Amino acid sequence: MRTKLISDAQRSDAWQYRDMAFTTMLIAQCLIILAIPIAAMGYEGVREVVALLFFVFTFLVCLISPGRVATILAILAFLSGLVGYVLERVEPSTTTALIFVFIGAISAFVVASYSLGYATLAPGRVTFHRVLGAIALYLNIGLMFAAIYRMIWYFIPNSLTNIPGDAGWPAYGQILYFSFVTLTSTGFGDIVPVHPLIRMLVNVEAIIGQLYPATLLARLITLELRGERRRS
Repeated sequence: MRTKLISDAQRSDAWQYRDMAFTTMLIAQCLIILAIPIAAMGYEGVREVVALLFFVFTFLVCLISPGRVATILAILAFLSGLVGYVLERVEPSTTTALIFVFIGAISAFVVASYSLGYATLAPGRVTFHRVLGAIALYLNIGLMFAAIYRMIWYFIPNSLTNIPGDAGWPAYGQILYFSFVTLTSTGFGDIVPVHPLIRMLVNVEAIIGQLYPATLLARLITLELRGERRRS
């Protein structure tokens, strides 16, 4: 009995530790989303802030990753992003550096989606931090697809219309904007996907953006009702 109580206490401490990581991750995501358009406007120093925020985000992914495989992938994503950042500082806009950046960013966002989804939708008590984790998962989906679009656009420049011609921050700002317009099904139409691969991904992101809020709400209500029955 005592062993079970100790195990439950340790599990509770672990979840509390992860809850704080969810909140910090949400703050980092919001800052990334706000900083990228400012970096696209050419303000000095903001690009380094975005890089720092990405490394903080990836480090948090390493902390919340459930299981050894997810943790290893998160660490590799962190190292890949770090290598890409260093190569970018040595020789900006080289293909090798950008490939490392793409791999690091996409891997980090994929692992973060898995980790946040696992923690947010798992059985347990619905807390304020869990709700923030659910919001972080939604924002992470938009960031993940933006990283994928950016990589495809770099190798297939005509896959999206009305994107600046270089691979710099103005292009990334436009692609991030397009990703969240797609996720929320706003559909302004100023940026249009013309390549079949991009169109397929846009459909997937739009479907996720529509289904996720309803699925999340149903899951959280179910968990809350189940918790009330147990407490009573």
